[in-house]
Amino acid sequence: MNIGVLGGTFDPIHMGHLIIAEEVRARLDLDEVLFVPAGRPWLKLNNANAISPPRHRLEMVRLAIADEPAYRLSTMEIDRPGPSYTVDTMAELSNQVGAEGKLYFILGWDNLNQLPRWHQPQRLVELCRLVPVRRVGFASPDLDSLEAAVPGLAKSLVMLDTPQIEISSSEIRQRVARGLSIHQLVPEPVERYIVEHKLYAGK
Repeated sequence: MNIGVLGGTFDPIHMGHLIIAEEVRARLDLDEVLFVPAGRPWLKLNNANAISPPRHRLEMVRLAIADEPAYRLSTMEIDRPGPSYTVDTMAELSNQVGAEGKLYFILGWDNLNQLPRWHQPQRLVELCRLVPVRRVGFASPDLDSLEAAVPGLAKSLVMLDTPQIEISSSEIRQRVARGLSIHQLVPEPVERYIVEHKLYAGK
């Protein structure tokens, strides 16, 4: 079984996430894409209060992918105590899928550039293939430098010419706070949920 893994705070999940998930799923012929909302992202621990409560982020992902049979929500990082480390998630998933399964971790160029700072990056590239996707405003990764910092990274990479999506969760939060429309930036059920629960108002 070939599984794509898309992690993030999803605060909120938006159309860009879904476009990238579908692009990677189709291009790599994946059996499913697993959406994994972060519990306490270790790189954001100093600003943890700025992240919406897990129940809201989980429900927004659930609403966004409800009609997509190839998409699945995982609560493993929310359920796991302590900081969220991607390597722990991929190790757990690797045990679940077994030797016959393949894992593809989808991440943005910005996160790939930070990979040497991640927890146990060497083990991560041994557990899965990495699928970097372009992000607006971020330079393409320096693969030679990354390979020197994390030996074996180059063999783990699956480089795709994915669309460059000009949508960000921070932009959506700012628009809501300013009273601007987010229609078509997020799925309609997510937009209704944000309005109903007054998320991001005044932030």
